[in-house]
Amino acid sequence: MNKLGTMKAVQLDAAGPPEALHLRDLPMPQPSAGWVRIRVEAFGLNRSELHLRLGLAEGVTFPRVPGIECAGVVDAAAPGTSFRPGQQVVAMMGGMGRVFDGGYAQYAVAPASQVIPIRTDLPWEVVGALPEMLQTAYGSLTVGLDLQRGQSLLIRGGTSSVGLAAAALAREMGATVLATTRRHERLASLAERGIDHPILDGGEIAPQVRALFPQGVDATLELVGTPTLKDSLRATRVHGTVCSTGMVSNQWIVPDFYPIGYIPSGVRLTGYGGDAGDLPQAVLQRYLDAIAAGRFSVPIHQIYELEQIQEAHATMEKNEAVGKLVVRVRHSEHATLAAGPP
Repeated sequence: MNKLGTMKAVQLDAAGPPEALHLRDLPMPQPSAGWVRIRVEAFGLNRSELHLRLGLAEGVTFPRVPGIECAGVVDAAAPGTSFRPGQQVVAMMGGMGRVFDGGYAQYAVAPASQVIPIRTDLPWEVVGALPEMLQTAYGSLTVGLDLQRGQSLLIRGGTSSVGLAAAALAREMGATVLATTRRHERLASLAERGIDHPILDGGEIAPQVRALFPQGVDATLELVGTPTLKDSLRATRVHGTVCSTGMVSNQWIVPDFYPIGYIPSGVRLTGYGGDAGDLPQAVLQRYLDAIAAGRFSVPIHQIYELEQIQEAHATMEKNEAVGKLVVRVRHSEHATLAAGPP
């Protein structure tokens, strides 16, 4: 923060291309009762923020600082909270980056209910990659799918950050994991990450899955969206479960949905949206400790500076990443927006 009480933040005035993201000097946010101000050290990029920039998000007013998550240190805590300055925390969801300004900034405020305390010596870029990715993956496997040891799990959209995290979590839970990619050159990457059955996705994979599991898989995590949902249902056994979580395709509506004609008999279809409350503090801390001990890895594709937010968003929009895109926030006094991609 400089002497004028301002900070560097990325602001979006209206929907548009990556160049619509502007790095500006904005007033330091003040935490109201029950809220916490966080000195942001890092944050991960999410499809939700892409949908916001593309104008696909509902109930959003502009200008807005995007960002549904962040990691950092408590800078100030208003009365009515149990947090203290200097405490390591992550924050996510609860209207962050949509209803109120989010994590694409040097400082952010959030309701205490959306803030989770942590203890770690990991680099901030690693911590910043974790909250929303882990919350979505963990919540999808537990709440959405109720995955059990010994079951088979198909991850549709396996090279996404959530897909890679879900695969690691599922293998730790004792599941057999199948994961898809649309690019042949990424099959080896999936295998290297411990995926039992990497599958090339040409739009229809149910026959390939049934060749491996004739009755169908026990559980399917759908991260691509509605274009592949029907095929994912066909790859799943009777009384198996498909959880629709992701929207990598940017499509989430099934036109003219007729359940009896769409869902195979006996296959269960659930959804998962989730919130910070679905990621218990003990679970987050356990995985932070596991990462520090080398038992769990965080799939980071690339680390950016705040000034490179346009480039980062362009990479996300093109689906070029294998893993998480992370921004490391520096607290220097002088910063200018780097040129975006042509």
